[in-house]
Amino acid sequence: MATEHFSTRYQDLDTWPSLDVLSAFYEGQLAAVAAVRPSLPAIAAAAEEAVKRLRRGGRLVYAGAGTSGRIGVQDGTELPPTFNWPDDRVVYLIAGGTGAIMQAVENAEDSVEEGIAGIRDNGIGPDDVVIGVAASGRTPFTIAALKEAASRGAQTIGISNNPDTPILEACSHPILADTGEEVIAGSTRMKAGTAQKVILNLLSTLIMVRMDRVYRGLMVNMRATNAKLRRRSEIMVSQITDCDDATAIEAIRQSDGDLKTAVLIALGANLEDARGALARNGGNLRKALADFTRTA
Repeated sequence: MATEHFSTRYQDLDTWPSLDVLSAFYEGQLAAVAAVRPSLPAIAAAAEEAVKRLRRGGRLVYAGAGTSGRIGVQDGTELPPTFNWPDDRVVYLIAGGTGAIMQAVENAEDSVEEGIAGIRDNGIGPDDVVIGVAASGRTPFTIAALKEAASRGAQTIGISNNPDTPILEACSHPILADTGEEVIAGSTRMKAGTAQKVILNLLSTLIMVRMDRVYRGLMVNMRATNAKLRRRSEIMVSQITDCDDATAIEAIRQSDGDLKTAVLIALGANLEDARGALARNGGNLRKALADFTRTA
């Protein structure tokens, strides 16, 4: 596997000046990001299919071991606060259990049984989207989870940093970021991990855009859980409607913090009409605004 290869270029790395070592690491990170570009069509296709299932009430499921599992958790935990994605519609299957997020659990990644059990115990089905991440592309736990999910009709997305690997064959939507050898041989928390994070960022964010949780590049489904985010909410309502701060604050109060509803209220709708316009348009703010304008 390329990610395990030893490069003679770096055989004296530990004797280099610190700036040279950092330059090598930095170049590796840039190369990792560049390795994602060829996979953009595959990411887009995976996202479009995921949206179909999630609109039926399905869940996003992240499966992985070690660094790959932790990166999946990092991506998934950002979705509820950023896009108000329901907490009960994100599932994490980590080899070794949730304790492995903070501390490595040796040999857990080799457990086929645990991978299968995670899918079965969570009742994964046709509306769910299972994302398996493995730098090697060969992790038994993750591959087993994907195969079991596929047998239950779920969408399966496999992310690998090595070509021609089992994980890419075990899923309906393979995504490859061929990051090659690491500066420190086998340390896939570096280049491979960076590419995985980029892919998951792109995939989950595109899904949220297509799920109508973004309008004009703004997080209109955001949970305003602190002073900074409450102020951001006010700015967004003002920016979208061109209203003053006082109007935005009052609209947000009337909508009980729902930004999409607040936008319509700031434009003159009452609470009932604002909610009705959004309901008729599946929560799509752009369509609801057009609907409100037509009926106003």
